[in-house]
Amino acid sequence: MNQYKHYLRIVLSLSMVIAGTLHFAKPAPFVKIVPDLLPYPLALVYISGFFEILGGVGLLIPPVSQAAAWGLIALFIAVFPANINMAIHNIQFEGIPQNQFLYWARLPFQAVLVAWGWWLTMPDDLAKPALEQGVPTIQD
Repeated sequence: MNQYKHYLRIVLSLSMVIAGTLHFAKPAPFVKIVPDLLPYPLALVYISGFFEILGGVGLLIPPVSQAAAWGLIALFIAVFPANINMAIHNIQFEGIPQNQFLYWARLPFQAVLVAWGWWLTMPDDLAKPALEQGVPTIQD
């Protein structure tokens, strides 16, 4: 595995374990952003926290890291309605400044997380940046 991918795998792993742990340590802010039409918001927060921790740990275990990345991709998509709900209803989330622009600007970051997870599912030779593969660039 190339070093760049290795370090980014660790960053995502730690981020997921920390975020998942927060779902258990301080669930109230997460419960507030669960859309009203979904039942059992506290249970959903705990379930998503569990899978964030599981996915984060799984990223660091080679035999299951690809499955963990796919699981995190599914999770990033599954929690997107909560992020939309937060933006639409201007729901203040502890730790994020009360600024509706930030809530809306946060939405595209889910696509970054999905792409990051997807990149981690690829074999190293496919995941190399274009310059490392010798793909022609404008400078060539």
